[in-house]
Amino acid sequence: MLIVHHLNNSRSQRVLWLLEELGLPYEIVHHQRDPKTMLAPASLKAIHPLGKSPVVVDGAYVLAETGAIIEYLVEKAGGKLRPAAGTPERLAWTYWLHYAEGSAMSPLLLKLIFGSMPDRAPALMRPLVRGVANQALKGFVDPQLQTHFDYWESVLAQVPWFAGQAFSAADIMMSFPLEAAAQRGGVRDGRPHIARFLDTIHARPAYRVALEKGGPYAFAD
Repeated sequence: MLIVHHLNNSRSQRVLWLLEELGLPYEIVHHQRDPKTMLAPASLKAIHPLGKSPVVVDGAYVLAETGAIIEYLVEKAGGKLRPAAGTPERLAWTYWLHYAEGSAMSPLLLKLIFGSMPDRAPALMRPLVRGVANQALKGFVDPQLQTHFDYWESVLAQVPWFAGQAFSAADIMMSFPLEAAAQRGGVRDGRPHIARFLDTIHARPAYRVALEKGGPYAFAD
């Protein structure tokens, strides 16, 4: 039996969604963020040295990193939600699987960090920290995000899904960057194809079931 170590309001929601789409049986071990720091609890370090989620345990195998987990689970399900080898769709599938946690998440993480810096600073330092953070956001982070947002919109204007005409695990991987961008960066504004993508994935039955099983997940709003 697959065991998913799941953290509330985290990227591991994608693993639950994938498992529902693949029809693979699994169990969930829930871990809760610290309500003050929003960091993962120490209990996850007992499963994997980095103490991050998701972690999937399959017998003797302990798997971390969402992209690697998704590739493993797709293979375990006989290649479901993966385009055929040697096709342009397969190349696109591989690209988006890695892009989602690489290029896409870097500016989104910076947005989160710089956006929260003023609130975390000592009261007397907040005006200075806010000025530095706003400058970093305005001068670097936000322009980078707009470039990525426009890129996603241009791709989804040509095909309904990131790897082509068919829904695939690449769309599950890309869901979190787009959901985070909708929450932090207004990605829906003026981008109808991104809005359509988000509305479509949120309506999928497997997505809804995974949401019920996973617990609080603010990014689906």
